[in-house]
Amino acid sequence: MIPPIARSTLARAQISHLWSRDLLDRMREWGDATRIHPSSSSSSSVVHRADFQKVRPHRATRRWTGGARDTASRPRGSETEFEFESSRIDMELFYVVTFCALACACATMELRKKRMSGKGANLPANFLAFRNNYLVVYALMMAGDWLQGPYVYALYKHYGYSTGDIGKLFIAGFGASMIFGTIVGSLADRYGRKRAALTYVATYIASCITKHWSDYGVLMLGRFFGGIATSLLFTAFESWLVSEHFARNYDPDWLNGTFSKAIFIGNGLVSIIAGLLANYLVTDMDLGPVAPFDAAATFLAIGGAIIASTWTENKGAATENASLQASFRAASNAIFNDKKVLYLGAMQSLFEAAMYSFVFLWTPALSPNEEIIPHGMIFATMMVACMIGSSIAGQLLAEKDLRPEKYMQYVFLASAASLSLPIFVNMLPLPKSAGNSITLEGQIIMLGFLVFEGLVGIFWPSMMKMRATYVPEEIRSTVMNCFRIPLNLFVCIVLYNVALFPLSAMFAMCTLFLIGAAYLQRKLEIITAVPQQTQSIP
Repeated sequence: MIPPIARSTLARAQISHLWSRDLLDRMREWGDATRIHPSSSSSSSVVHRADFQKVRPHRATRRWTGGARDTASRPRGSETEFEFESSRIDMELFYVVTFCALACACATMELRKKRMSGKGANLPANFLAFRNNYLVVYALMMAGDWLQGPYVYALYKHYGYSTGDIGKLFIAGFGASMIFGTIVGSLADRYGRKRAALTYVATYIASCITKHWSDYGVLMLGRFFGGIATSLLFTAFESWLVSEHFARNYDPDWLNGTFSKAIFIGNGLVSIIAGLLANYLVTDMDLGPVAPFDAAATFLAIGGAIIASTWTENKGAATENASLQASFRAASNAIFNDKKVLYLGAMQSLFEAAMYSFVFLWTPALSPNEEIIPHGMIFATMMVACMIGSSIAGQLLAEKDLRPEKYMQYVFLASAASLSLPIFVNMLPLPKSAGNSITLEGQIIMLGFLVFEGLVGIFWPSMMKMRATYVPEEIRSTVMNCFRIPLNLFVCIVLYNVALFPLSAMFAMCTLFLIGAAYLQRKLEIITAVPQQTQSIP
């Protein structure tokens, strides 16, 4: 039997199942169904990272386990039934063993790190209180985001909207993030990062409240609020942390541990717990698809109260009295006149574009022939891999002689190799299994995907470290929001033209993006290298 975490719809809602079938329906509406095949179409989905789950819940996984269920679809003949049941058990065993192995590795790494480091005892109590306060707030903010994930698409479907209408809602959200989110986020440098964080809380709660109405205009307004909140989530909190950390004269090296812990907790552990809680509210308590949004609003409100009562305000010193136009002009000058900032922004956009594309590619890649795969177990396994990556990042950043400018180029190249696997594996003469068992090809590809998720866990803390080093403090939020403009534009274009991109082309594009990021990272390493001190020979 699959353990409870696999049956939980932590991601019964997993992403690409979202449009792998609905895309075909959409194509039929366009009259193109005869030219579309599930194995060659990219299955589109919501694409911001916390939208990893923002899709229609994958309904109870179909299984042939005896009894009267699915009798019409069950293979006939005792021998065939036995072979099918055996392959199903093998399929489940593969996912369970993979998940358990990664979970044990993650736990072992964390325990070993705590035993060997002992650094926590040497850190000042006031810094530990400051760091723990931020981690609690960040976890609550991410919980508010992750809780909504599994049921955004499901709620829109519940209200009777078509896939085309839902696609417009998602495009509107990314468009709002690109335009209005950039403007609102940049105001954090002028009016304060604490106010920006509270604005995130208010706008995301407003977005959650709109889910109680089925009116399309109200739901569109909710996506507008959600787009603004997304920009603030990925800029205001980091900007506040970096500024406050240096304002209190804490050791810059301590910031690395805060980054890695934030990703480990917020992007790993919290995502799994939030998915389980969302599923419990809807499935077990039968509260309906709006319940996760109410729970998200509750977590956001709690986090907002902590921010309001414990955080101090900080601003971009040079732009306190500057106009919005002046802030954007200063950010533009910083990006285009400083190659370090330019390379950093380009690398971030390229990597995140590949990462968000992967969000809606992994399901059709693992089940090209409509094999039934346990989306919840796969999602949980990917999140554990990401947690392992963030744990590794913490160790890498702790090494004083190892700079992220150096090792990140290898991270990008390894990411490119892992996402190119589906292209090359499909060329190999591997055996194809009948029925619903995952193929050997699928197993190899999934292991590559888990490597990529681990590298994602390394990417976030390392990129945060480099942003803290090279992005000017006085316009930090403005520059970080400008970094997200190409990403949001890319997502809107892909979502609007999803039917034009076959699966292999999407993976090839992601591979090229990551190779480009590795090249830029190499250039960044060269221009930031510390000159070697040479001694003159008498």
